[in-house]
Amino acid sequence: MTSGNGTVGGRAGERTRPLLVIGLTGPIGCGKTAVARWLHARGGWWIDADDLAREVTAPGRPELTAIRARFGDAVFAADGSLDRAALAAVVFPDPVALAELEAIVHPAVGVLVSERLAGAAAGGAPFVVIEAIKLVEGGLAAACHEVWLVECSPAVQRARLVGRGMTQADAERRIAAQGADLADRLAPFATRHIVTDGTLQDAEQRVTAALTETLDRQDR
Repeated sequence: MTSGNGTVGGRAGERTRPLLVIGLTGPIGCGKTAVARWLHARGGWWIDADDLAREVTAPGRPELTAIRARFGDAVFAADGSLDRAALAAVVFPDPVALAELEAIVHPAVGVLVSERLAGAAAGGAPFVVIEAIKLVEGGLAAACHEVWLVECSPAVQRARLVGRGMTQADAERRIAAQGADLADRLAPFATRHIVTDGTLQDAEQRVTAALTETLDRQDR
């Protein structure tokens, strides 16, 4: 996967530096989507791996056939669409099943990410943001110039998940499925750590400062 051969800058329509690609990853509930939204508001093209995963598991996609072959009819709705809640209930408690699902979905998502990056380069994007909880494991980090690890304290993480409508038990299951030490495991791959504790305004200011520093460094 590549971020394209183009560069940005110089005369209108001409590229003189590589398209900057920032990858966002981190545990569930820590604010990846909020960070992506702030970066998007500052001109970045936003690629959401979750959206692409839904795209590659839409009716008619070969990945859906593979999911049915592996997990059976119980994870499908009556209209033939994927029942994501039923599938989540199967894979999140079972690391082997989750890995098998990811082996079906991740390669197809990677193809779409490559296509989106090529489109961003051709369209003159100032920078691109890839939001993916499995940025590293899914191979998407290879397309990124920087990997930002979005983190928050465990108490804030759990409060946010419950605030989304999860029960405390559901929140604990989702965190356990990722591994409570996920941030520690991702830390060696991180270019930056973005801490989202505190107010949203404080977190947004930290993101803005990180982006300014990143763009300034690239322009040197």
